[in-house]
Amino acid sequence: MGSTSSKLAHTQSYYAATAKYSQRYPELTESVTADICIVGGGFSGVNSAIELALRGYSVVVLEANKIGWGASGRNGGELIRGIGHGVEQFTQQIGKEGVDAINRMGIEAVEIVKDRVDTFNIDCDLTMGYCDLALKPAHMKELEEDFDSLKNAGYEHEIRMLSKESLSDVIGSERYIGGMLDMGSGHLHPLNLATGEAAVAASLGVQLFEDSPAVEIVKGTKPLVKTDKGQVSCQYVLLAGNAYIGHKLEPYVGGKVLPAGSYIIATEPLTDEQVQSIIPKNMAFADLSMALDYYHLSGDNRLLFGGLCTYSGKDPKDITAALLPNLERVFPQLKGVKIDFEWGGMIGIGANRLPQIGRLPDAPNIFYAQAYSGHGVNATHMAGKVIAEAISGTAERFDVFAKVKHMTFPGGPLLRSPLLAIGMTYHRIKEVLQ
Repeated sequence: MGSTSSKLAHTQSYYAATAKYSQRYPELTESVTADICIVGGGFSGVNSAIELALRGYSVVVLEANKIGWGASGRNGGELIRGIGHGVEQFTQQIGKEGVDAINRMGIEAVEIVKDRVDTFNIDCDLTMGYCDLALKPAHMKELEEDFDSLKNAGYEHEIRMLSKESLSDVIGSERYIGGMLDMGSGHLHPLNLATGEAAVAASLGVQLFEDSPAVEIVKGTKPLVKTDKGQVSCQYVLLAGNAYIGHKLEPYVGGKVLPAGSYIIATEPLTDEQVQSIIPKNMAFADLSMALDYYHLSGDNRLLFGGLCTYSGKDPKDITAALLPNLERVFPQLKGVKIDFEWGGMIGIGANRLPQIGRLPDAPNIFYAQAYSGHGVNATHMAGKVIAEAISGTAERFDVFAKVKHMTFPGGPLLRSPLLAIGMTYHRIKEVLQ
């Protein structure tokens, strides 16, 4: 994404193979001036650019590889309401009002995506309908609490608790004991959303540059962002590279996010009979375990099946061999199905699982947004709006996020992954024993 030193094409994913927006953007080879320079051409960067351009600012976006190259263009494609995990844990830092504000933004975030797609006619297979899945009674209790909270908050979309028996209406699997249906969440083609939004940004006057990694930021009243062949002079900088921003470019930001691997396989196109036997109502799904499975149908009736989150920094030698047993455990009726695509990528995870949105302590005109912990499709869009509000002088919602303290992972870049891998192994064992 933003500051990696390599310049790479998109990974060989199903999304890249079915990309609909073919625009390419030039490499930065000169000195340019703008109000805001954004480092990172994923959802955070592109949507911040749109929000700022709509407010009249001149914006430059620097992407090290291709627009949507990182997690934005290769993720599970699930658009799920909510921001953060267990937001109530931050009550002492931001008060009940702050917790309520984040919960409201978690719902608004989905609406931002839907409005963006509708307003600009972005072709990204957006389909509403999602179901959380329970593997054990503790998960059902968690879902019941979530259901009650949404009802009490006046959630406007259909939600419904599903028993094991009623679950068969939406999914053909015996693996789960129940779930919660949510028609206010859904799924989409993330690379087409990201590149479609980039085309929107360009139409609004945003200058986008690909193959242009940021290599240095000179701080000051007018920051200077340097690339290998050019530079951007600006009033504000936004660091939006997430897991790829790097410790070297900005240690304060790089040290607070851990890159973790997540992986997906895509089957061959399924027959109508197969589709009806597994996902008759074209919804997206995810279970509530730490090593979660998540899946939905593509626009051409493939099953996209993801999971296998790794914290070790090492990719599986064979993604299909690692994920196919999980797919067949959920849907044994698909045993022997052909897998046409496999891919993976890095998501950004913070220690407390709340997105990190703030300013650098030594440079208040440099903002950052990162660490969406696997829920970035919606949260990135909300981050873009919140940052644009702050830059344009309305910082109330930005300040809610900025007040939350975020731990720097110990040990520097080399030790962060092994330490977190040990910690996550402990929590997975604990989960199994519960």
